[in-house]
Amino acid sequence: MKLAEALQERADLNIRIQQLKSRMENSAIVQEGESPSENPSALQSELDDSLSRLTWLIGRINLTNCSTSVNGMTLTEMIAQKDALSLKLSIYRNLVSTAGHCAYRARQTEIKVLPTIPVAELQKKVDSMAKELRLLDNQLQQTNWTTDLIEKS
Repeated sequence: MKLAEALQERADLNIRIQQLKSRMENSAIVQEGESPSENPSALQSELDDSLSRLTWLIGRINLTNCSTSVNGMTLTEMIAQKDALSLKLSIYRNLVSTAGHCAYRARQTEIKVLPTIPVAELQKKVDSMAKELRLLDNQLQQTNWTTDLIEKS
């Protein structure tokens, strides 16, 4: 199994677990004289199986991410770099958006609001960070599809 397939299965399992949680809650109580729409025991068993599989997958994914290097960085380090860059990019985009809005003035007597940062220069930095993030994400995705999941410790 490739790492990318394991990541997809992990995402599917997380969705499945949330659906099972909801279905279990819906079957937890019924009106007197009625039966639940689904068997709570069967749902609990399915949940336990899904959680066991998720636990195994997460362990294998983490082991693979820590053991696989690209250009001198482990996938774990690359993911951390991507997360930090993503957060930084989001903050800078919001800053550019805030500073880039021109204040509307109906009359000359109203207060004029001016940016305190060089918006055009910061926008270039945002564009550069966005490109860096895209390239990093592409490299991660490519590696995920070419790396075998480490299935034993």
